[in-house]
Amino acid sequence: MDEKWGSYAFLLGVLIAILTAFITATWVPALLVLLGLIVGFLNIADKEVQSFLIAAVALIVAGSVSTSVGVIWAPLETILGNIMILVAPAAIIVALKAIYSLASK
Repeated sequence: MDEKWGSYAFLLGVLIAILTAFITATWVPALLVLLGLIVGFLNIADKEVQSFLIAAVALIVAGSVSTSVGVIWAPLETILGNIMILVAPAAIIVALKAIYSLASK
């Protein structure tokens, strides 16, 4: 059941990241961080940790270099930045859980 909530939080976060690229709202980053924390705590099973962290690094790097993409289409820069804000807290939580799991064995 918890994994479903985490999946819904991730999908909602991606949808918000895309839709809010066209508006200016100060509440968006806080909401994306909250959804990212939910994803990190509820959605990632032990067998998915490595794949998730690799994907998270790819998305964070894409969000970091998005300034060159903004020349092509400005909202894409905002979308990538928003996705980075969503994924970073989830990646931190999953990485900490993985380190704890390794240390406790």
